[in-house]
Parts: sequence; C-alpha cells; structure tokens
Amino acid sequence: MTRKTKRTIWISLAAFVLIVGGVVSYYFGSILNQLDGLQKKGEDSPFANIENVEKVNTPDPPKWEGTETVNILVMGVDARGLKKGEVPRSDSMMVVSLDPLTKKINLFSILRDTYVNIDGYGKDRINTAITHGPNVAMEAASDLLGIPVQYYVYTDFQGFIKLVDAVGGVDFDVEKDMHYTSKADNNEYDIDLKKGYQHLDGKTALMYVRFRHDAMSDFARSERQRELLKAVTAKMQSTTTIAKLPSILEQVSPYVDTNLTLSDMWKLGGLGYQSSMNGSEQVPPMNLLKEERTPGGAQVLSVTSEEKLKQHVQDIIHPPAQTEEPQSKEDKTASGDEKNSQQPAQ
Repeated sequence: MTRKTKRTIWISLAAFVLIVGGVVSYYFGSILNQLDGLQKKGEDSPFANIENVEKVNTPDPPKWEGTETVNILVMGVDARGLKKGEVPRSDSMMVVSLDPLTKKINLFSILRDTYVNIDGYGKDRINTAITHGPNVAMEAASDLLGIPVQYYVYTDFQGFIKLVDAVGGVDFDVEKDMHYTSKADNNEYDIDLKKGYQHLDGKTALMYVRFRHDAMSDFARSERQRELLKAVTAKMQSTTTIAKLPSILEQVSPYVDTNLTLSDMWKLGGLGYQSSMNGSEQVPPMNLLKEERTPGGAQVLSVTSEEKLKQHVQDIIHPPAQTEEPQSKEDKTASGDEKNSQQPAQ
C-alpha cells in the first residue's frame, strides 16, 4: 500500500468520524433543546394566572433522587370553550409509577369523580384540583394513593393527537362500535369508531380514550385509557421511534407542560426505555368505592376505606414477598422429619 493510498484512507476515515459525530451531536442537541422546552415558564405556563394565588402552605413535592420509585401525574384536559388563561378540570388523571430497581412500570387511572379533600379548598371531585395549580393536583393524587407524586405532565386534546400521530399511530383492537355526537363544539370531537383490530391515528385514538357513553361510563373509559397508553408506550420504545425523537418532541412541545427538569427527563427517559409494563389499575377499585351525593346534590364517588386503598396501591407497586409453603406430611416423611419425630426418646 502506497503512502498516498494510506493518506487517502485516513482522510476518509477522519471525515466519516466527523460526519457521524456531527449527526450524533445534532441528534442529542435537538433532543435537549426540545426537552428543555417542555417546561413552560412565566407567561408561557398554562398556570400563569393562578401560580401566584396557590396556597402558601402547599409544599413542593419530594424530588426524585434516582433510586426510589418515581410517580408522575399525567393529566389530560378538555379546554374547549374556555377563555385564554383559564385552567380546565382534568378530563383524565393517571399516575405512572416507575421502579428503577425492578424496571417495572405501573399505571393507575384515577376516576375523575372521586370525592376527596383538597387541602386548602375543602372536599370536591379530584379532577377540580388542577384548577388550583399543579402542586395542588399532585398533592391530591398523593394523598389519595398514599405515595409521593414528584412530577406532573399536563396536556390537552391537541397534545394527545400530536403525540399519537408523531409516533406513527398504533395498531389496536377496538372492542365495540363507539358513536357519539355533540353540537357543543360544532361536532369537532365527535366519536365514530367501528369494532375490530385497526390502525388508530391521533384523532381516532382520542375518540377511543374519550368514549364513555355506555353502561360502565368512566369505569370502562379509564381502562381504555390505560390500554391505549400502554400501546403508545410500547411504540415509543421501538428503535424506529427513538430515531424520530427530536421530531416527536418538536411536535408535542407546544401542547405540554411539566415540572420535570432537563436532567430528570434524561434520567427517566433511559429508565423508561429499559423498563417493561407490569400492570394497570383503576383507582379506587370497585370494591373500595361507593356512589353518593354531595350536600349540593351532585353525584360523586367516595372511598370506603382510605387505608385499604393505600395498602392496595403499595401491594401493586411493591408486591408482598411470597411466604414459603408449609411442608406437607408426605414432604416431612420424605425428608426424614416424620420418621425422627416418631422415634422414642432414649
């Protein structure tokens, strides 16, 4: 090999390394810029008009240190018909719980009509908590589930549509025909889905998670929301989707707000990619709730035992250790225990 040939090879190799390095730098730089934009500040925050009036005694949630279970309150809101600066009630509330030790994810969907004490504001449906600010909403969810909720992610219908479209939609089995129309929004968010396995884009996925016009109402809807979120999460973990991450973040960023810092997002992103779905639950479960009416006549859902509910959540996140089965008589005989026990004392 001549000196000229060697020089050409080294120059080509150096150029290749620089190009790859530039692409990688651009990729991660774009991700960092988009992640940083998810946390809205000042007038860009959807809570700009209420941040200054949040109760002084509302504490900040505990910060995640990276080793204990992290719990994130995900809230989807319906902002139709509201004026600029108004904060709508949560249309859906879900707590995503990630355990960095077991690499397991649990989903808890909170029934929005659950009647709880909202610290500083009295008793009300839990979906009203967000109208007093994200700290109040996190505290209400934390008090109900008995776990520290460190973070929140807040979005609206458009944010959900953009996310599902950005990941390329999901293939999903719609369990029955779903149809509902409303003139309140000029039929913009009407629901019309047919039963069967099909590809859902952002608009049809929103139809699926919003539908509640059947016998089980919000009970069935909360389950549908968890199942659809699991499908989206699985799609997000695919290699193809990860390659498109800068574009995905760019599309959803205008519609999302969170208190996650850039560092937290980076750590949680890696944890989420390594983790697998463990289970999903409705909170409160059917055996721990009852329907009742408030003094004003509104129909709400009450928890029959707060202690049992909190223990239920703990058993899901941290399953109790399996106790060893007691030995049967045959086992004891086989091991010689029965024989020894029958020998007379010398």
